[in-house]
Amino acid sequence: MMSIEVRVPTLGESVTEATVATWFKKPGDAVAVDEMLCELETDKVTVEVPAPAAGVMGEIVAAEGETVGVDALLATITAGEGAAAAPAPAAAAPPAEAPAASGGSVDVMVPTLGESVTEATVSTWFKQVGDAVAQDEMLCELETDKVSVEVPAPAAGVLAEITAPEGTTVDASAKLAVISGAGAVAVPAAAPAAAAPAAAATGKDVSNAPSAEKAMAQAGLSADQVTGTGRDGRIMKEDVARAVATAAAPAPAAAPAPAPAPRAPVAADDAAREERVKMTRLRQTIAKRLKDSQNTAAMLTTYNEVDMTEVMALRNQYKDQFEKKHGVRLGFMSFFTKACCHALKEVPEVNAEIDGTDIVYKNFVHMGVAAGTPTGLVVPVIRDADSMSFAAIEKAIAEKGKRARDGKLSMAEMQGGTFTISNGGVYGSLMSSPILNPPQSGILGMHKIQDRPMAINGQVVIRPMMYLALSYDHRIVDGKGAVTFLVRVKEALEDPRRLLMDL
Repeated sequence: MMSIEVRVPTLGESVTEATVATWFKKPGDAVAVDEMLCELETDKVTVEVPAPAAGVMGEIVAAEGETVGVDALLATITAGEGAAAAPAPAAAAPPAEAPAASGGSVDVMVPTLGESVTEATVSTWFKQVGDAVAQDEMLCELETDKVSVEVPAPAAGVLAEITAPEGTTVDASAKLAVISGAGAVAVPAAAPAAAAPAAAATGKDVSNAPSAEKAMAQAGLSADQVTGTGRDGRIMKEDVARAVATAAAPAPAAAPAPAPAPRAPVAADDAAREERVKMTRLRQTIAKRLKDSQNTAAMLTTYNEVDMTEVMALRNQYKDQFEKKHGVRLGFMSFFTKACCHALKEVPEVNAEIDGTDIVYKNFVHMGVAAGTPTGLVVPVIRDADSMSFAAIEKAIAEKGKRARDGKLSMAEMQGGTFTISNGGVYGSLMSSPILNPPQSGILGMHKIQDRPMAINGQVVIRPMMYLALSYDHRIVDGKGAVTFLVRVKEALEDPRRLLMDL
């Protein structure tokens, strides 16, 4: 039995590292030569890693989210005798050939949803009854309170029955569908074409990226609706994202205004022009948590404004050197994160939470960074942000933000935050009152940077100004503490050298 190493391929000129984005296979899965094992993401492109030999997937050395260098070891494949034994791991779920001979069937069950998650809602079926499916092909998507979970086919065959249609709420042990082996003979016959479904549809002789195929299925797009920018017109995941954004651009103007509560009577001709869509579980959870926050905390907001001149000058002076050395852009979020961490040391109650009749003070900062996604607002957490450098913070924010937009955040990555920063300025907000993220006691709202006339030393000058808002829980944070916190953030940003001096 021979073990074959799977290593990071050449990433391109001047590209020295990549992030493991998605594994398409797991240990024990049978793999064919040149079958896509995983997807790597660099600063510029997405790189897929094919299997160098047929066999059985062994150890995955670089898990999703890890950063790897060129030629780094990603995984191992057991070849030789292991290749012949490939069907064995699937014995619990009959191998593709067995149902064809016996007419057996395989149940599609709800996968592991994560700790403390007991139910999910079936949001989308990518296949219909009667469709041929390949092993590990995505069948449907489930939504939990926090994340989306995709369900792959446990075996090849024909989708014989869907027991949980879209909109159904299922528990962690429910059956979703049944795959019949009756069509398994036809599935392998079509297998060579299955690797390139988009090629047949578009007339191209190259296949689209698997991640792009999945994204198109989720968005309800066909390959002819997306312009590919990959090699020979290959459609990449980024192309699908652009197509979705373009298609969604006119939507706000056409979308009906949300109905008031209670709902007023609607004329028959108006009702015919309305569209009723069930809220996703994520949106329902967001709505519930926001209302719980208002009902529970004694929430107040205090405001201030900050002159961004010094931060902008410092950023402009060093951004090129910073990016060259650290491989990530120098943005404003690292300055705000650092400023908040310093202010939280002086006003620890803003970094605390209420537990019954106790106040729990946190001697660390797990910074939540609110991120807008197509499905709603999520808050990934950067752990121990108070001990991180500017570069580490920028890398973490970029990585978490991308994973949030791609829907790849785990529940663990959105839990445990002690304080939150929300940047409404990226959408053009001039001033707002952010709402607390329970059980946290403080959230900082950033806003748009706008040139305004200011009185400086008796002279009227134009300065880039930003309004800051701190919403806080008045049950444990007094007005003095809230104002002091915001003033310290303002002082650190208006004189960034204070951050270096720990002042």
